[in-house]
Amino acid sequence: MSIVTFSLSDKVAIVTGGGRGIGREIALGLATAGADIIVTARTTSEIEQVATEIAALGRRSLALKVDVSQHEDVEGMVASTIATFGKIDILVNCAGISPAYVRAELMSEEDWDRIIAVNLKGLFLCCQTAGKVMIEQQHGRIVNVLSIGAHVALPRLVAYCASKGGGDMVTKVLAVEWAKHNIQVNAIAPGYVATDFTAGLRANAKIYSNLMLRSPVGEMAEPSDVVSAAIFLAADSARFISGATIPIDAGWTAW
Repeated sequence: MSIVTFSLSDKVAIVTGGGRGIGREIALGLATAGADIIVTARTTSEIEQVATEIAALGRRSLALKVDVSQHEDVEGMVASTIATFGKIDILVNCAGISPAYVRAELMSEEDWDRIIAVNLKGLFLCCQTAGKVMIEQQHGRIVNVLSIGAHVALPRLVAYCASKGGGDMVTKVLAVEWAKHNIQVNAIAPGYVATDFTAGLRANAKIYSNLMLRSPVGEMAEPSDVVSAAIFLAADSARFISGATIPIDAGWTAW
């Protein structure tokens, strides 16, 4: 019996939302495992810095400014990837926002629409557009970065939770539809992670301590804690895993 490794040598991976936080760590982690990386986000300076770090690891890289909620941007991302690298082996959907931390009765329609557009519509557009290439290739790996908010209620984050719950269902449906094309579609669901996304929570000692009462380990994860699961699902080691969501929450959702 041979053991399949986590090597991503000769693979080409797109990482959306790769300019900072979890997305940045995943982009660098996939590159360390051997993949060439297309790193995308809406802030050019951030993705250019990540692309430089990827190149320093000896991998090819391409930085693209992309708003995943815009179909034209997503089509351009995929077209540029094919023009530069000739294929897409891996897609990691990490682009996401949550600009509204507010009670549901006070949430504006504008904030709701914006969160759903990026977190859910954007995830689907990237899956759909890259998926067409993967169907032609008859292989591919998609990893959607969701949240514990896909499975448990997070007060004052109703739109965010709705978007992540929707992403969980997109993951399952695509896994079933595209299995015949040798495309595995999975997700990871981090708990609270110490990024700029959660800076406000960490800055308030009372809020942070109350929040961590739910965590069995009493602390937030680091972005690097999420990387190994993404590499595992992107590699050949996960050949027979599809439609799954792996929680990365130190047991938060276990009780």
